Amino acid sequence: MTTSARATEDSALPRRRDARQNRERLIVEARAMIAENGVDASLEEIARRAGVGVATLYRNFPSRDDLVKTLYEVALDELATVRAEIAAAPTAWDGVVVYAERVAEWLVADPSLPPILRRIAVIDPNYRPPGTFENFINSLVAQAKRDGDLRGDVTAVDVAMLVTIVGSLGTLGTPYGGQWRRQLSIVLDGLRVAGGERPKLPGRPLNINEFQASVHGLSRAAKRRASRTGGAQ
Repeated sequence: MTTSARATEDSALPRRRDARQNRERLIVEARAMIAENGVDASLEEIARRAGVGVATLYRNFPSRDDLVKTLYEVALDELATVRAEIAAAPTAWDGVVVYAERVAEWLVADPSLPPILRRIAVIDPNYRPPGTFENFINSLVAQAKRDGDLRGDVTAVDVAMLVTIVGSLGTLGTPYGGQWRRQLSIVLDGLRVAGGERPKLPGRPLNINEFQASVHGLSRAAKRRASRTGGAQ
C-alpha cells in the first residue's frame, strides 16, 4: 500500500467512527423521545438532541418508518440475550414464566417499546427481522401444554399479548409501572391449569386514592403530549 493510500484509509477511519457514533446517538435519543411523545415525536428534535443535523438523521433513516424498524430490531437484539436463560429453565412452564417476566421487564424498562410495537403492527404486520425467536416460544408453549402445566386452549400469541399489556404499564408512569410484577403474577395464575399451587402475589395493590391520582395524572400527561406533538413532522 502506498503512503498516500494509507493516509486516505487512516483519514476515513475517524469519519466512519463519527458516523457510527452519530447513528448510535440518534437511536438513543429517538427511544427517549418516543417514550415521551410516541412514534410521532419530532424528528427535528431527535436530531437536535443527538447533536446532529436533520440531514444526518435522514441519511441514516430515510423515513420515520425506517427509524421505527431500526429501533424494533435493536430492541429484539437486546431481548434475544434472554433465550439461553429461558432454555435453561427446568420445565417448559418455568421457561414460559421466565419469558413472561423478562419480556414484561424489558417493556417496562423502556417505555418507547409499546408504541414502537404498535407502529410495526401497522406499517408491516408480517415484518420478522433476523433473530426473532418466535418458533422457539411456540415450541415452549406447546411443550408446557403437553406437560399439563399450561391451559390447553392458550396459544403463544395469547401469552405474548398478555405480557405486552402488562409491560405497557411502564408507559403509564408511577405508581402503575411498579405494579407490573403483581399484575403479571395474576396473569400467570390465569394461564396455568386449575389446581396448581399459586404463589403469593408480590407487592401490594394500589388503594383507591392512589389509583385515582394516577388516572388524573395520566390525563394531564396525555394532554401535554398532545400539545407538544400536534405540529410534529
